[in-house]
Amino acid sequence: MDCPKCKSVRHVKDGIVGGRQRYQCKGCGYHYTVAFRSDVKPLKTRRLALELYLAGLSVRRIGKVLKISYGTVHVWVKGWGSQITLLRGTIPVKMMPPEKMSGYVESRQTASQRRFLLTDLDGNISLLSEDTPC
Repeated sequence: MDCPKCKSVRHVKDGIVGGRQRYQCKGCGYHYTVAFRSDVKPLKTRRLALELYLAGLSVRRIGKVLKISYGTVHVWVKGWGSQITLLRGTIPVKMMPPEKMSGYVESRQTASQRRFLLTDLDGNISLLSEDTPC
């Protein structure tokens, strides 16, 4: 770590500023700090984290595998999620009365296989619920 002004290698420690060690050059008396070490992960690591997340790994597991904080992975995933626009269907879903739907499901499936897809078009909410057999 040479002096940025005179390029001398003679220096002494001169306190801490902003959490970084400060130095004073013995040759010219110039005060300087060491270049800030970047802890920004390379794009390759970020992309690998996204691929692992899309493959189904949890944020904590990705953090352990890549040896980075799971909080960092969470921030990355949230950032990517805000950039993606969800695909929306252009054809509206037709509503079916519950009694008709119940009769259809009973004729097609056994009680142990019965599942309903509930969709709220106004709130854009879909819920898969399982009807437990009596």
